[in-house]
Order: sequence, then C-alpha cells, then structure tokens
Amino acid sequence: MSEEINKKLENTKIEEKEEEFKNISHENEVTEIESYCVNCEAENGITRILLTKVPFFKEIMVFAFHCPECGFRSSEVRSGGSYELKGCHIELNVTKELDLNRQIVKMEKATISIPSLDFEIPPSNNGSLNTIEGILKEAITNLTNASEIHTESKEELLGFVSKLSNLLMVEEPFKIIVDDPSGNSFIENPNAPKADTNLKVTNYTRTAEQNASLGLGINEQEDDSKKKQNERVTATNVSIPSGDLADREVYSLPNQCSYCGVMGECKMVLTDIPYFKSVLLMAFSCDECGYKTNEIKPGGAISEKGKTITLRVESIEDLSRDILKSDTANVIIPELEIEVTHGSLGGKFTTVEGLITIIKEELEKNPFFRGDSSDPANRARYEEITSQLDSFIAGKKPFTLELDDPVANSYIQNLFAPDDDPQLKIVEYERTYEQNDELGLNAMNTENYLNNEEENHKEAENEKSEEKEVSDSK
Repeated sequence: MSEEINKKLENTKIEEKEEEFKNISHENEVTEIESYCVNCEAENGITRILLTKVPFFKEIMVFAFHCPECGFRSSEVRSGGSYELKGCHIELNVTKELDLNRQIVKMEKATISIPSLDFEIPPSNNGSLNTIEGILKEAITNLTNASEIHTESKEELLGFVSKLSNLLMVEEPFKIIVDDPSGNSFIENPNAPKADTNLKVTNYTRTAEQNASLGLGINEQEDDSKKKQNERVTATNVSIPSGDLADREVYSLPNQCSYCGVMGECKMVLTDIPYFKSVLLMAFSCDECGYKTNEIKPGGAISEKGKTITLRVESIEDLSRDILKSDTANVIIPELEIEVTHGSLGGKFTTVEGLITIIKEELEKNPFFRGDSSDPANRARYEEITSQLDSFIAGKKPFTLELDDPVANSYIQNLFAPDDDPQLKIVEYERTYEQNDELGLNAMNTENYLNNEEENHKEAENEKSEEKEVSDSK
C-alpha cells in the first residue's frame, strides 16, 4: 500500500507557489486513492490523505484506510517535514497529576522510557500524538492483552502492569524520557514561553547508525566519492595554529559536515569587541550539500562572578545595538514574562532586533500554541506575545531586555562608551553552588593536579592488585 501511496503522491500535481501543508480546517483538501487491503486482500480499499500542520512540531501527513469489503480500518501519522540537523533527548520530571495531561509528540523513530521501571517503548512504524496519561494507559492495555497470550509470563506481566498503574496516581515523582534521532518529537511546556524547571531538552549529533536508520546513510558509490573528497580536503594546506591565535588572522581546520558527513573546512578568527573582550568566530560551510553554520565563543578565562545586563530599549537606535549572547546566558523580557534558558538558542552575535526576532521564531516552533487542538488559553497567550514582539521589533513599544550570564561572557553595546550608558545597567553577582556545579567548576582542580593524578593512578593500581590477589586465592 505504501508504494501505491508514494506513487500517487509523486503524481499529484501541486503548484509550487501553493502551500501544501495548511492549518486544519473544513476547507482542507483530502486526497482519496484506491489501496490494497492487507486484511481481506481486496483491491478496492480507500486511503484518505490529509496534509496539515496541526498539531505537530512540523508538517504531518494523516493517513486513514477503510475497506468496504471486510470493514477493516487503520490510521497512521507521518512527518511531512524534514529531519532536524540534530537529534533530541527530552527529560520530564512528573511531579503531580496535572503533568499527566502534557501532550507528547512521538515520531516514528523515537523511544519513550521510564528509567525507574526500566521500561521502554521502542520505535514504531507510526507517529502519534498523545498525553503522558494516554501513553501509560496504552502500555497498560497492551501488556494486559499480552498476559492473556503469554500465559507462562502472566504473573510477571500483571505485576509490571500494577507498577505502571501506580504511576498514574503520581504518589512519587518519576522521570519520562523521549529520545528521537530525527529531532522532531516534543513534550508540551504548559508554562511556555516561561522556562520549565521540570523539562530538560538536549540536542545531540546523530551517530552513523542513527543516520542509517533515518535513511540518511550513503551507498557505496557515494561513500567512495566522499572518501576521495575527504582525502582532498585533508590533503589541503589547512592553517592549523601552533601557538596563540593572532588577532584577526583567519585559520582553517578540517571538520566533518554534521549533515552529509563530507569533510570540509571550519574557518575561525579571533577578534576583539571594544570595551568587552576577545571572541572567537567560527564558520563552517559544506561544498557538498550547502549546509552552513556559525558559532561564537568568548575568549579568556572564566570570570569569578556572574553578570546581569539590563537594557531599556526605547528607540529604533536601541534595536540596532550589537549584542553577544553566550551559550550560558538566559534571556529575559520581564514585560512578557519570557525567559529563554541558556540551552535554547546557543551562542549568538546579532543585534537587539535580531535577538527578539530569533525568540519569536523559536516560539512559532511550539506546536501546542496553534491549531484547533491547542488549549484556548495558551493560544490566546501565544497570539498576545507574538503581537507584542512584533511591536517591539517595529520600535512601537519600549521594553526591557535582560541577559543573565553566570560566567559573564555576554555583552550589549554601550552607545556612550567609555562613559556610562543611562539605559544600560550591569550588575555582578556571586554564583551559586548549583551554577558552579552545572558549569563543572566545583570539580575543577587547578592546583597540584599532577600530584593528584599520580595519587589516583597509584590507588587504581593498588585496587587492581588487590582484586588479582582475591581472584588467585579463589
């Protein structure tokens, strides 16, 4: 059936200028095609295909099949958008019954796990939209049915079903994890655009095996051509610095493209921002697939104190101020109660207007703010926030922008430098133990570390010798 559907979709004529995936409504066009029924083998089954944006992270395709001969029905959801450049690992601490109502977008290649029960839902052929409660109840139903089939393991299965049922009461907090190599799965943040302390999202680079499972692998002919391309890049005269980086001198380093795997060159340059510090600009461009990325890293040592920078934006000129947001900084807009945590945007060197635009684009990616399935209060809140952000970008309303950076690597341009800027306020503060721990500073040893390494090595050798003596005595 899938071959027939793919062939039909390829033959369907859709004008390029016309938007294929539209917000769901009664006017959406549904495509119907005849399909083979896997249940009774009839050839006059009907598959209906709907392209829509609601309510997933990106575009989706909804398939519904019905056989008029035997009455068999089936449905599935597929992603209609592209894979993200990185996979996503989402962890949610469920602490109250209200958390069970959070919606989860689980795409085909995603796994859902509950570490406390050593329970995992593997990837499936279909994507789904559900709540945490719905996922648990579905698992309970499936395991209960399985216990009737596998009678020899019935007691063990029912015992595990009892543990899953207890999670629905949320008598104790538990963690649920969604890991998706495609990067298209999602867990709802009901506090958005505010930060959710119970929700942690981490993006990671996919392995070769994960790329292959997503169909992003390369065949042998492509593999040989890319190896030759990699050899050519490696053989080029890349300027690898042997000592300290010179100011404004461009260096090149071999770097593998995270999208297609071909070796390319990452160019970097050290430059100085007046009245701030030196920063390292890095840019990568792949000649094979056209993928581009850039990153900025502040140079120098980690500051002893954190820093909060507050800017009162009152004019168009303020929107043009340069701004450096490090990958450890939180962005706060008090008027809208927006807080973008440090792991969301990465390091950015842009203007105030550019940063607000990026925040608006990130909010638009949240699937639970739009569509008929979204909560009316969340949808109204989203529309209000986007309207306010548009006013800020146009310079129609004044607002406050805060950068809270525990390592003081962020910067907002001072238009009156070297004098004080009346609209810019900078406050230094002592980092908390938790902040130092997250930055890895508590475990950092900068004194007598060579002696400590020798002591650790001796302890490890002693432990090995003791284990050997015990094994010999046995």
